[in-house]
Amino acid sequence: MYSEWASLSAQITANSCGAQCFSVLNKFPASAGREVVVSVVKQLGTNLGITQNAEPSHLVKDEEVKWCMDVICFGLSLPLQEHETIKDCVNVYCEWLTALHPQPRISVPKPICEDANLYARQIINHFHNLFVPRQGESADTIKRQAVLCHRVLRTLQQTAQISQLMDRQTWDTLLLFLLAINEILLAPPTVKDDVGDQLCERVLSVLFEVWLLACVRSFPSPSMWKTLQESCSMWRHRVALVDQWNRVNLALTSRLLEFSYGPAFPQLKNADEDGQLIPVGMSNDCVAQTWYRFLRMIGNPTALCSPHIISKSSHFVQWALTHEKGAETHQHPCLQQLPQIFLNAMKGISSQVDAFLALPLTTMGAGTELAVARPKCNSILHVFHEWLFEAAHIGGDTWRQNRKKQACEASKRPSSMIMEHRKGSISLSQPNSLNDPASLPPTLTIDKYESGRAEAIGTLCKIFCAKKTGEEILPVYLARFYMALQQCLKITESKECDETLASILLHSGDLFRLDLDGINVLLPGFIAALEIVLPDKDLKLKTQSMAFNRTELRRSAINILLSIMVLPLHYQALPIRDLSSETSEKMFTFIQLKSRLMNILMNALQVETDAQNTHMLLGGLLLCVQDAVTFEETDMGGTASTHMHNSGGAQHHEANLLSSACSERSASLVSTGTASLGAQTTATMGAGSGSMRDTASAHDYPSLTISDDMSFEFGQELEGVTTYDNAHALFVRATYLVCHRLISSWKTDLNVSLAALELLSGLARLHIRETDTLVKIYEASQNLTIISSDALECKRAVKWICDYICYQCSRPPPAHSKDLHSTIVAAFQCTAAWLMQHPYLLQDKDCLQTVLEVVELGISGTKSQSKSGDIPKFKDEKELKPASMRVRDAAENLLTIILEQVGYFPSECGPESISSLLDELALMKHCNSMVPAAAASTEQAIAKFKYFVTENSTILALLEEPLGNDQDPQPTVTLLIRGPFGRHAWTMQLRHLPRSKSGIKYHAINPGRPIPMNDVSQRPECEQKNFPDGVDKVQPCVADYSIPTIDQIREQYGSASIRELEALLENQSIHEKLAWAEADNSVDSLSHSQECVPPLVCQEFHAARLFLSHFGFLTFETRNPHNPAEALGTPPQRPLIVLDTKSTAFAADLDRLDKLSARTHDTVYVFYVKTGQTSAQQIIGNMIEETSHTYDPHFAGMLQTLGWPVLVADHSGWTGFAHNSWSLKGTPEEQQQQQQQQLQLKSNVPSELNYNGSQRVLYWADVSAEIAFVVPTTWNLRYNSDTSDGGSLSGSDQLGTSNVWARCESEAGTGAAKSKPRNLSLELDTSTGTGTGTGRSQKDPVPPTRRKGNVTKPTLLAQAPAKIFLVWLESYEDYLNFPLEDLLAYTRTGEELHSLQQPRAADCHVIFVHSLLSGLLRVKLQGPPGRMSFATPLVDGMVLSRRVVGNLVRQTALNISRRRRLDNDNYQPPHVRRRLKVQDIVQKYKMDLSEAELLAHLFQRAI
Repeated sequence: MYSEWASLSAQITANSCGAQCFSVLNKFPASAGREVVVSVVKQLGTNLGITQNAEPSHLVKDEEVKWCMDVICFGLSLPLQEHETIKDCVNVYCEWLTALHPQPRISVPKPICEDANLYARQIINHFHNLFVPRQGESADTIKRQAVLCHRVLRTLQQTAQISQLMDRQTWDTLLLFLLAINEILLAPPTVKDDVGDQLCERVLSVLFEVWLLACVRSFPSPSMWKTLQESCSMWRHRVALVDQWNRVNLALTSRLLEFSYGPAFPQLKNADEDGQLIPVGMSNDCVAQTWYRFLRMIGNPTALCSPHIISKSSHFVQWALTHEKGAETHQHPCLQQLPQIFLNAMKGISSQVDAFLALPLTTMGAGTELAVARPKCNSILHVFHEWLFEAAHIGGDTWRQNRKKQACEASKRPSSMIMEHRKGSISLSQPNSLNDPASLPPTLTIDKYESGRAEAIGTLCKIFCAKKTGEEILPVYLARFYMALQQCLKITESKECDETLASILLHSGDLFRLDLDGINVLLPGFIAALEIVLPDKDLKLKTQSMAFNRTELRRSAINILLSIMVLPLHYQALPIRDLSSETSEKMFTFIQLKSRLMNILMNALQVETDAQNTHMLLGGLLLCVQDAVTFEETDMGGTASTHMHNSGGAQHHEANLLSSACSERSASLVSTGTASLGAQTTATMGAGSGSMRDTASAHDYPSLTISDDMSFEFGQELEGVTTYDNAHALFVRATYLVCHRLISSWKTDLNVSLAALELLSGLARLHIRETDTLVKIYEASQNLTIISSDALECKRAVKWICDYICYQCSRPPPAHSKDLHSTIVAAFQCTAAWLMQHPYLLQDKDCLQTVLEVVELGISGTKSQSKSGDIPKFKDEKELKPASMRVRDAAENLLTIILEQVGYFPSECGPESISSLLDELALMKHCNSMVPAAAASTEQAIAKFKYFVTENSTILALLEEPLGNDQDPQPTVTLLIRGPFGRHAWTMQLRHLPRSKSGIKYHAINPGRPIPMNDVSQRPECEQKNFPDGVDKVQPCVADYSIPTIDQIREQYGSASIRELEALLENQSIHEKLAWAEADNSVDSLSHSQECVPPLVCQEFHAARLFLSHFGFLTFETRNPHNPAEALGTPPQRPLIVLDTKSTAFAADLDRLDKLSARTHDTVYVFYVKTGQTSAQQIIGNMIEETSHTYDPHFAGMLQTLGWPVLVADHSGWTGFAHNSWSLKGTPEEQQQQQQQQLQLKSNVPSELNYNGSQRVLYWADVSAEIAFVVPTTWNLRYNSDTSDGGSLSGSDQLGTSNVWARCESEAGTGAAKSKPRNLSLELDTSTGTGTGTGRSQKDPVPPTRRKGNVTKPTLLAQAPAKIFLVWLESYEDYLNFPLEDLLAYTRTGEELHSLQQPRAADCHVIFVHSLLSGLLRVKLQGPPGRMSFATPLVDGMVLSRRVVGNLVRQTALNISRRRRLDNDNYQPPHVRRRLKVQDIVQKYKMDLSEAELLAHLFQRAI
């Protein structure tokens, strides 16, 4: 940069030598000069005002001043024993320098004040004598010299700061002086505690700070800059030089960033004193010029790795020549600091790179947000690439080859005496020893510079990881970077982790996510590095002094792993070339790396102890299994042929379980003979369309007959499986590993337990291609049993989860907390997922018993049979003490799923509803007695029904009229059962014959008379006996006399009463004879001939009474109404409660109950963000048809994988809007009218993207959750503005569908314990007496009660519903400016009106998806901070294939919502809200009827 400018080094040398010859006293003996100095300086010092008041100087002429200065100049060179004299000289000169100040001191001579710059230049030059090191001085004397030097430096710096008189010549003199004293103090080899060592940092700081001042006041000439650069190159063996250089560079960089990138760019935060380095008046152009010159001041930092270069100065040569053993220059002990100096220099450069990237200076690892306005990678590399690339190769193969070339070239030249141009000194250079590592001391071998090399390669990784979307990096930079990485990633035979490897992993988390051209050539090297760091619990370190956080290192390694997991299946057989080899011998294909990646993942998960790292690994594991399953389903043709391998000999059955882990080891036991057994196949549909299992017959499911216990040998074998050649192998290994670690290591950590259970739920939903591994087992009975290894794995997984629940419930009371109960609830949900996807598990006796025992444990708190040999404890003998109400609710939900949904979901209604789609109005439309015109009235339809409540949680609506499609006149009752888990419709008929026989009817009007039989049988005559023959012989007892004789009655009541009774009997006999006679004479008498006519068919039945009676609702026991203990009790305790349906509000309350879904519901809002878009209007405008051709084509494909497109007009599930969800749709004519109305409102949205909720929406549901995917448009904003005004809602109460109800009992409930409960805890009714209204015996179970509250109506939501956004980014950096707050207006569902807290942007979860050029997708997660914010399987930074993005996004959204509900103290499951709504209806409409009134009510017909 200064090659054409002359250096001022010679002038510095001349000034240094001339300063000692300035004084004429040098011509005299030293003693004479000392006496003159002492007498003169002492007199001058008395006038300075130090010991007495200052006086004006007596020196009034130039000659007088010059003579005194000549004396002082000599005095500054005196030996340090004359400390007081030297001190006086320093004081005089420091006072005289105030002539340059705005207010000079009074003691300054007049000539100096008149020509301050001239005398100041002389004084500055004279100060040189003070800084010359004295030989042989003691440490105490050297400290005194250092104190005086500090005084001079402080004075000069202060003068430079405040002086307004200094001209350019004075500035140059001052800078040259500072260079000279730095040269004389710092150029020689470092000697500990000499004056140079003590003043090193101070003289350098003053030099740099004054130089910065000069850049503002009098910018140094190029020659001056060149001199500074040359001088600094001679001081590089000093640690302080690089430290001060870094300090100044950071301060200049901070100012440079301010005006280069504006105030919005993140400010570089330096220390307070460093912030004052830059003078106030420095212009922007001056800052830029100064920054670049200072950056290049010390030359190439990689020269610090060559002691021969650093030690080539004359001072080191002089030391080598005078050394008694004839040492080389590079063997000086001070050079042992070079590795540390090199490291500091690299850290300084790294800090500047961090500043340009807006990274905090203390940041390590990936995941830090970079500034959007950061410079391009090429711009940063233009400045630093030469140093960083060279430093990254230090000690590598390329570096060694270059050294050998240099040595060969040097060996061709003869040894020479090289004259050094700067000092005129001679340095001996031995070319052969220049690069000879053997001549270096052990502390300077090249491996000692590894820390600096690691810093350099880490900085390069940070630069390349800062690449923006669409940014181009020069191929030459990419090539050099890849070569450097390949050199640094080479693994030694000892397989140790060195600093370079750790630095690469720490700073390369995003390297494979950025569309870097050719980055995949580094894949084998990175996988080898991951194999060192991740699989082992104890990391092998090359040196124990490595300073980094091992957890952060593993986290960064996991980030890299998550970004390359999908590459093998994405590129498959594509080759990966080796950079260092021209041949193809070392060429890999991507698919060959799959098993290594799987091994890394599995082993890492097995040894990981950090919760966050484990969370990331679990997400990656589900990604791998899901990707492999989907790949086999789509890319490999879906189903595979059935194979049955036979081998001779018998083996233990557990060994064959391993066959499911690796197809290469697939084997099965065979019986004697070669019988060929076929395997059944199970029809499945893809993950996006739900599961449709073949339920034709029970034997289609595999039977489970093998013990679930796993042997140790089998576990060891399973641990050793390293081949993952199919999805089934991954499934088996993942299930085993996660279940094992869940119950052994993760059970105490909330987040890890939830992530593991989420993964197991995801595994349960996978439909793996059949491996057709059948195992044949001979039992003791010699009966051949065929089982499926898949079924065994699923059974084992359910058993592990149930054991996990049992362990968590059995923990001591202090351990029971909200977090613990959250894990138990999640485990119950996971069990439900396994049973729903694998219903054949419930056909196994052991599995069914295990699951039901856990359900019993969750509901009651204990098992009926703790151990296999214990006597079962029946339900009525147990006291209900569940772990918490949340646990009980989850267990009840699982029990209902087992009894109602397993094997039956989806029902005929489809997955959008688990309830019947029939209500009163729909049923009455098919009833004969209903007038069509009146069928539109819900109140009239309800009037036809009788309503009862049983168990205080189930509403029975009974219709006694047969429906129009049934012409068979039988007692018929139609029921609508509204319970906690939905609405169900039943129709029952009372039949005396089965339907197969009752269908035969006689169509003849007169069936005819049967022919009489003429043969009359002989009737034997016998005497009728009222008592047995031996009755008189029986001895009478007291009971025989209990009935009095007629004589005893006559005596007791008198003969008159007897006569009256006899008269009554005689009259009755006469009447009966007359009646018989009249009947015989009538036409209808039996004596007349008359044909039999069948009676008229009865058309009216009291079917409701029959149903209630037959089902045990009317079995009232005999009670004493006067005894409170035997009273019927309050309505909640009665077996049947009658509801009054005459109220006009009853129909509305019933409709609100129907609007409460029995499943959770969530909404995900999908947005498309084009490059550079930052406003909500722009993003919403992307959905118009005019711009549809500019979409990424994969965006529409992703939408189709999220859910099923449904028409809102026909949909009976969650639509994303509260007002039209869970509602029965009308007749086809009404639906057609609605569709016509919607077509009129149709917006210009392309059909494949029109899922804004006005006409269509994307929908997905399983047995416990519903989720709608809405793509908002401008219609959503108009709709939301209407609903906020209440215009389009039928009533605000309809929004109660997702209200959080307070956990409360009705006010009429029984009294409970009055102690203050903890949140969501239990209050157990411990009273066993006969309190009023209890009506229970001591054997009845005591139900737990919910926390009492004074609210019996729906309360406002204490926590707003979770808002989940799915955002497709064309440019990844746009996530930083995503207008989340503005888009909330487009995402209202109608539930916000009943929320205490409106949705906030800070509470929203955002899943960003960015499409890479490779066709893969990069994920970015953003959400509120918290313990349970982020759910699996998606992990921040993960790279996905398009095959699985819809499935994983949907699972993540569901898991986010589940975690949010688990973390919400006031949340209640849907079935609890429905139960409480039923109780609320009971309180409003109950009829307090006695038993007689209740029975009478049954005989009253409905209207």
